[in-house]
Amino acid sequence: MTLKLYAHPLSSYCQKAKTAFYEKGVVFEEVMLDGSDPVATEFAALWPIGRFPALTDGDRLVFDATTIIEYLDVKSPAKPLIPGDPDAAVEVRMWDRFFDNYVMYPQQRLVYIAIGREHDDGGAKWQAQLDTAYAWLDRHLAVREWAAGDDFSLADCAGAPALLYADWTYAIPKHFENLWAYRDRLLARPSYARALDEARPYRHYFPLGAPEGRD
Repeated sequence: MTLKLYAHPLSSYCQKAKTAFYEKGVVFEEVMLDGSDPVATEFAALWPIGRFPALTDGDRLVFDATTIIEYLDVKSPAKPLIPGDPDAAVEVRMWDRFFDNYVMYPQQRLVYIAIGREHDDGGAKWQAQLDTAYAWLDRHLAVREWAAGDDFSLADCAGAPALLYADWTYAIPKHFENLWAYRDRLLARPSYARALDEARPYRHYFPLGAPEGRD
């Protein structure tokens, strides 16, 4: 049965899921969600919440990027992205949530403020959250190659697009050398580099503009 991933290449969460597919070598069909019919109607009937990515495996629907990656590990256990050791798995899941909740979430709020979808004090609260996250990550990454240990994992699938777009939105200070080295490793990882390359034709849609030389 063909795995079908409903996604858009520019979406950070879709890149997160696609990185896992490419890292594990799992074949899938990508269904482009660009708002056009009949795909939009098909997706609305399948998943009325409308958030992507979403995965189908036959009649089964799996939604949310993290859950999709968990599902891939169950169905294709080779090259696991979540360790079999329960204690190590907690570490991976914790850092996955860190990137989604404390890097990607404030980044998205800043974009929404910039385009007028949200209104507050100009984004100072979210900038402060990113300042804290950047500093914490820089300290954390001083003694490790990947976010949750020695191996590339679910956490790094989350970290790659989160740090890409966060830097585009609210630049990572250059003095955070450990964080920059980690971001460079993520962008050079073949699995994420492939997902990122597939997004390049759509980069002009990023509301704040894609800066030169930071991809």
